[in-house]
Amino acid sequence: MNNASTTYDWEGINRKGRRVSGQTTAHNPALVKAQLRQQGISPGRVRKKHPGLPGLAQRIKPSDIALFTRQLATLLKAGIALLQAFDIISEGFENRQMQALVRGLKQQVAAGNSLAQALRKQPRHFDDLYCNLIAAGEQAGALETLLERVAVHQEKTEQLKARIRKAMTYPSAVIVVASVVCSVLLIHVVPQFEQLFAGVDGTLPGFTLQVIALSAFMQQAWWLIALGLAVVFFGARHACLTSPGFRHWLDAGVLKLPLAGTLLKKSAVARYARTLSTTFAAGVPLVQALESVAGAVGNGLFKQAIEHMRHDVSTGMQLHQSMANSGLFPRMAIQMTAIGEESGTLERMLEKVASHYESDVDNQVDNLTSLMEPLIMVVLGGIVGSLVIAMYLPVFQLGTAF
Repeated sequence: MNNASTTYDWEGINRKGRRVSGQTTAHNPALVKAQLRQQGISPGRVRKKHPGLPGLAQRIKPSDIALFTRQLATLLKAGIALLQAFDIISEGFENRQMQALVRGLKQQVAAGNSLAQALRKQPRHFDDLYCNLIAAGEQAGALETLLERVAVHQEKTEQLKARIRKAMTYPSAVIVVASVVCSVLLIHVVPQFEQLFAGVDGTLPGFTLQVIALSAFMQQAWWLIALGLAVVFFGARHACLTSPGFRHWLDAGVLKLPLAGTLLKKSAVARYARTLSTTFAAGVPLVQALESVAGAVGNGLFKQAIEHMRHDVSTGMQLHQSMANSGLFPRMAIQMTAIGEESGTLERMLEKVASHYESDVDNQVDNLTSLMEPLIMVVLGGIVGSLVIAMYLPVFQLGTAF
């Protein structure tokens, strides 16, 4: 007998007469139809999910999980029962993958599992930190409050990620646009001038000769350059996924970059403070909270430092002293943590630290954005202007010869 579960796509009609669809896991189609009838859905077509379809389907993004958490917190605070809340939320999502996820959670809870247990069966979308906070809320009888805290935490985290992506987009845009413009000029425009200069007697200026030589190289070896860049990109990506040493070296190197390093460091501090504040306020012991925080900061160097801090705190050292020993945290964050430990308001002080550095990141991104716009013009103008000057220098020399 085959005990392996299979994922099935199904379609049916719910109690309201609406056509619904989704995915569920069972041993055979008959069990899928039985589960649907238990949920009040009249089953229609049930078919085995094709292995190739997940890549074509709309993926579940962290922003979807944040929206799910916010909606669930709002509905539970309004007095809606958990199973009914799942129905309302699933109908509100257009993403079929998200609909299937919510319905799967409902099935697990309806079968007698706690919400935390149902979430732990979806580790791809709900990490240990999320599940631990929900479990703490269920145990304390304050699920709505904890969901609200988790929703705020996720929303702030996604906002911070979006600001960082925005800040990194502008330098990338400058590099890409400058490379494309320079390549087009060297491959298509400079050769036209080279043919024009072929019939000119005399020696061309050195700058012009250098540009012509670069143009000839680009025409002959552009594919070699593209291949080299691809090898470097995919090689670095593979090394990041497979080599902890390379990933640690890269994370450490990124923090040393002039502008991006400062931005990423402040972002890591904000995520550390926000996550630790949320976890500690939920009643999770500090040592256990630090274990959850280590995987949420998004930087290997900070992760290693937080793991050392967790060991220090478990041996009796105060948190702010361990933060200072790491050499990564700003003085203000350390002082605020010390005040919180002395006054018994650590979660409030950490929340203030998070808000401060989130605001600081926002301001720095805005400033960087306003500086990058004229910088793009200067860089592109400099590249185009240099190539134009190189091509017109011989014309100027011919003009002075007469």
